[in-house]
Amino acid sequence: MEIRITGHARERMRRYDITASMIENALNDPDAVVSSYGGRKIYQKKLNDHVLRVITEEHKNIKTVITTYKARSVRYEI
Repeated sequence: MEIRITGHARERMRRYDITASMIENALNDPDAVVSSYGGRKIYQKKLNDHVLRVITEEHKNIKTVITTYKARSVRYEI
C-alpha cells in the first residue's frame, strides 16, 4: 500500500522528532488501530514511555497520513 504524508504531518514530524521509518513501522506493524471520525484510522505504536499516534485516511490502495504526534503512554492503553 502506498503511503502519502501531508505537509501538516511533515511539520508535526519535525516538531516531535518523528522519522519516516517510524511512521512506516507504525503503519505496517501497529500495536493498536483505533477507528476515528470520518472513517479515519489511528495507528498506535509504543515508544518507551510514549505512544506514536499516526492518523490516516485510506482510499483504495493509498494511506494518507493526516497528522502524527507522540503522546504519553499513560493516556492510551495499548
